[in-house]
Amino acid sequence: MHSTRLTKLILLGLTFGVLTGFVVYTWFPEYASGFAATADLLPAVFLRLIKMIIAPLVFSTLVVGIAKMGDLGTVGRVGLKALGWFIFASLISLSLGLVLVNLLKPGIAMHIALPDSSTHAEVAATGLSLKDFIGHTFPVSIADAMARNEILQIVVFALFFGAAAAALGERARSLIDVLDAIAHVMLKVTSYVMLFAPLAVFGALAATVAQQGLGVIRVYGLFMGEFYLALLVLWTLLLALGSLVIGPRVLQLLRGVRDPLLLAFSTASSEAAYPKTLEQLERFGCSNRIASFVLPIGYSFNLDGSMMYCTFASLFIAQAYGIHLSMGQQILMLAILMLTSKGMAGVPRASLVVIAATLPQFNIPEGGLLLLLGIDHFLDMGRSATNVVGNSLAVAVVSRWEGELR
Repeated sequence: MHSTRLTKLILLGLTFGVLTGFVVYTWFPEYASGFAATADLLPAVFLRLIKMIIAPLVFSTLVVGIAKMGDLGTVGRVGLKALGWFIFASLISLSLGLVLVNLLKPGIAMHIALPDSSTHAEVAATGLSLKDFIGHTFPVSIADAMARNEILQIVVFALFFGAAAAALGERARSLIDVLDAIAHVMLKVTSYVMLFAPLAVFGALAATVAQQGLGVIRVYGLFMGEFYLALLVLWTLLLALGSLVIGPRVLQLLRGVRDPLLLAFSTASSEAAYPKTLEQLERFGCSNRIASFVLPIGYSFNLDGSMMYCTFASLFIAQAYGIHLSMGQQILMLAILMLTSKGMAGVPRASLVVIAATLPQFNIPEGGLLLLLGIDHFLDMGRSATNVVGNSLAVAVVSRWEGELR
């Protein structure tokens, strides 16, 4: 489907989804629950189709990308450049969230009713366990990792597999050709799956608005508005830094990834945008082998929007309960989140899980998460879109550093 046409259809689906959900919530509240359950089937089916693509696409493109680099020295060099950018962008995201939440102070300004400090949110706080992090990173088997769509584990296996294939040279050439064909087939499958994107967007927004109405936006409008302002500042800063490397083409890059960006925003899923992002980055001029290597790693280590949310939301909850954290404690929180956020990939409601794990370390009531649960979907839309922008920029920057940006 043509990019411009898809953008229009997604916007149409988004608009009709909100309007339909509002009509059901306002005039047919007795049917809202049943309608939402039915409408939710559309994004559920779409996300299942996307997940069907992710594992074979990530594995095949990453292995081919590594093998095409030719030697482990090149793999190591590109990997170090990518990780260097990821860490730099992560520090910016976390620090900006910390600075802006201290300047804007949404937790103090909102004057909302607080959950009891002894209340526990139904979010498992599993983000700080080193054992869990290692178990989440290294696969027991590639079949298990693919079955559960564990991107980070697939990346680890693909790194070893691709490095071994590169070392074998011509002996592995036929295998690499097969995987290259698989990658192109999966990208073609992606074009078919994307035909369902407008319907998925319609269903996701219609279900959410039908159940919660637009009132939740009014009640939490200050917090949501300030968080989206923070995301806008982050976008501006990242794009400005990216322009230092790739020049004025950074705006062309932003236009090029508008479809996956809009898809991630509408479905509140960075994963849903992965196949389309890869395709658009290659159209923009990024090297196939760089994009295939950097993008899947970025989905594990470079979730800029999610990381900013972690500091912003954690300190928002502290402010709401009147808990003062010294600058030293806030810097310690930033350091903890810098480490724990790297295990986010593949974890449902990952940002909330990491926040739930962090709050007790600073004696902040975990029940404060209940302040966010009702609006988390709307916040996740912005986080997911930001993750797409951050990873697209990372691929373009590394491609330029390697002299492979057309």
